[in-house]
Amino acid sequence: MNDVILWIVAGIELAAIIALGVVLIVSRRKLKHTRRALDRALESQQRRKRRGLVPFAIRTAFHTTDLLINKGFGATVRNSVEDLAGWAKVERPDLARMTADGDIVVMFSDIEGSTARNEELGDRGWVKLLEKHNKLICKHVADHGGHVVKSQGDGYMIAFSDPAQAVRCGVKVQEALLENPDRWDRIRVRMGIHVGNSVRRGDDLFGLNVAMAARVAGQADGGEILVSEPVRNAIDSAHDLTLGAPRDVELKGMSGTFQLYPVTLPVQPDTTPSISAG
Repeated sequence: MNDVILWIVAGIELAAIIALGVVLIVSRRKLKHTRRALDRALESQQRRKRRGLVPFAIRTAFHTTDLLINKGFGATVRNSVEDLAGWAKVERPDLARMTADGDIVVMFSDIEGSTARNEELGDRGWVKLLEKHNKLICKHVADHGGHVVKSQGDGYMIAFSDPAQAVRCGVKVQEALLENPDRWDRIRVRMGIHVGNSVRRGDDLFGLNVAMAARVAGQADGGEILVSEPVRNAIDSAHDLTLGAPRDVELKGMSGTFQLYPVTLPVQPDTTPSISAG
């Protein structure tokens, strides 16, 4: 009788051990699947984080490198045109949608001596002046079929599909500033315009065209509109637009020399009181 009981107990213990083994095997498999799913989720999350960090890292590296190249190790301030060109180099805005054939006109403009004028007017006065300046730019850009790609402070990057309209826009802005200089605190705006080949053909052409327009603007004096030779050729039949004698210049980061043409602005009447002789 005792032997029978012992065999029964042994059988129950064996069954329990087998059952526990099965549970452990099943649990281990479930744990392995869970761990794999968790690993996949973590990898996916890390990839999303990396995708978000890459553009930031590119922008940071570009800003630092471009600053050192253009201004040297002691640089602390960049002008608006350089900032806008740097932004465009990284962000690559879709300029091709502006025109059917892909050829695009790029204009850069900013206020000459803006830092000194800001100090002179104070922050509040400077902000009020910028608001008026921005309204003037945006009005004439819209009137001439242009598109403000980006503005930053006193600087603008503007795209047009028609080179003549881009130049006319610049002329109208300069005319307004010259007609009533006191209203605009006698600011002087410099502008540069370039038309490039199809931006749909690749990033290299995009970067070259934008950089060229920025370099042209950098050569302009306050109150002046400078255009590249391709713009000059494109507006040759526009009888309402005239250009001055070309300048042979070297442009930073570009090999060789280039001819830039100043746009002739309408002569403003002399409002200075005349002094009669005798």
